Amino acid sequence: MLPLLIISAYLIGSISMAIIICRALDLPDPRTQGSNNPGATNVLRIGGKKAAAATLVGDGLKGFVPVAIGQYLGLETQALALIALGAFLGHVYPIFFGFKGGKGVATFIGSLLALSYFAGLAFIVTWLFVAKVLKISSLSALIATLLTPLYFYLIDGDIEATFIVGILCLWIFYTHKSNIKRMLSGEEDSIKS
Repeated sequence: MLPLLIISAYLIGSISMAIIICRALDLPDPRTQGSNNPGATNVLRIGGKKAAAATLVGDGLKGFVPVAIGQYLGLETQALALIALGAFLGHVYPIFFGFKGGKGVATFIGSLLALSYFAGLAFIVTWLFVAKVLKISSLSALIATLLTPLYFYLIDGDIEATFIVGILCLWIFYTHKSNIKRMLSGEEDSIKS
């Protein structure tokens, strides 16, 4: 059953909400505008707050729903973390869009909220605090991501699941490598008020 749930999570994750919402609202393809990334931050640049919010919620649900289904079926935390990994990989490497997807933060947050609500909440609070102080979305995501395995372990105590969450967090750093380069050169965009 677990392999089927992981594959299903991957397929759900492969549905690009940014592309679907931009098409529905007659906006440019997010893969060809702004940062060329099909994620909520880029949709904000090209389509405004409502389109970005819809993308954020949709991408979050892609992570939340598969993990919540696994919970409903009574799976253990390690299995749920593997389902979260499947959804995340679907978002980053979507089979329906040439394996070129977004950076995975919203899908990760959604799966984290289902996996460990308080760890997910800690991620969100950290992101909001850092964003308020430093005004850089990608840096806020990376700092929250860096702290997430610690949050997860302190709240859940499952070392195997924490290891899988740690892999997800490392992958988020990998998907943000271009942002990290821009931050180091002082070229990363700040959050507009």
